[in-house]
Amino acid sequence: MLYAVSVPRKSPLVIGHRGAPGYRPEHSRSSYELALAMGVDAVEPDIVATRDGVLILRHENEISGTTDVADHPEFADRRTTKRIDGATLTGWFTEDFTWAELATLRSRERLPKLRHSSASFDDAQPILRLTELLDLVREGSDEYGREIGVVLEIKHATYFESIGLALAPLIERDLRASGWAEGQLPLIVESFESTVLAQLRERGIAASFVYLVEATGKPFDLVATQGRAAPAYRDAVTARGLDALAGRVDGISVNKRMLLEPGNTIVPDAHARRLKVFTWTCRPENAFLAPEYRGPGGKSAYGDYEAEWAAIARTGVDGVFVDHPDLGVAFFRG
Repeated sequence: MLYAVSVPRKSPLVIGHRGAPGYRPEHSRSSYELALAMGVDAVEPDIVATRDGVLILRHENEISGTTDVADHPEFADRRTTKRIDGATLTGWFTEDFTWAELATLRSRERLPKLRHSSASFDDAQPILRLTELLDLVREGSDEYGREIGVVLEIKHATYFESIGLALAPLIERDLRASGWAEGQLPLIVESFESTVLAQLRERGIAASFVYLVEATGKPFDLVATQGRAAPAYRDAVTARGLDALAGRVDGISVNKRMLLEPGNTIVPDAHARRLKVFTWTCRPENAFLAPEYRGPGGKSAYGDYEAEWAAIARTGVDGVFVDHPDLGVAFFRG
């Protein structure tokens, strides 16, 4: 069952990707506060779980690059190696900590060599829980007098379920407790794994459900059940793939590289099936721009991002994720 959910009606939606990480460490309170002040239509938190079932905001469950955990000698023995969604990673993982323990850590810029200014805010802010972010956005909507949404990205659902931390019931718990589950506030739920989207839809969460599509690889939930027979992400944007998604989800969110490929028809093909299309991530630095839009000055310098963004806008996309909300609002609303 799909729901008619209240979502911001501007097009494309300008979504603060993890807040405003072009200026503040991603997922920090100041990152989200800045995004709200800069005029975004919604913000996008990534969620992972702690050992005791608290949902927190982190890009990944491995947190050595986004917190000061390595500087805490009391947690030195938690460093370990795991296999997450087919990749071997070494570091510290949220599921090995209680919330009380993680609350002692402080956030750090994930890309310090690229974003020096943001890194100047390192070690100043604690990790946020999902419930804190939901309250912050509600308060921001009241403060700024406009409806602001949340685009909730679920990370590694199959992995977390395999270790006894199924995310769907935890998400439902927090959304209902915070007043975000009944459709009164604009909520989009997205994941690279369609299985968890179906689980939340079955639980009666009033949201728009969006399937994240990478330019390469295969979705891990399908790999876990189908092995080598699992379809590739790119199969989802074929006519047959979109037909299969129609009625199961409300939209797709694709890597921007796919929209920049000459001759692609992803947006009109999806729209023909009443599916919205979002894309990620619009960033101005040369390091993230397609080669033809890069300029002088090195990876951290801004290239001709407006030309790239114009090419994206011309596709008719319904929403864009941005790291610099002021630039995104100015360009896509200008």
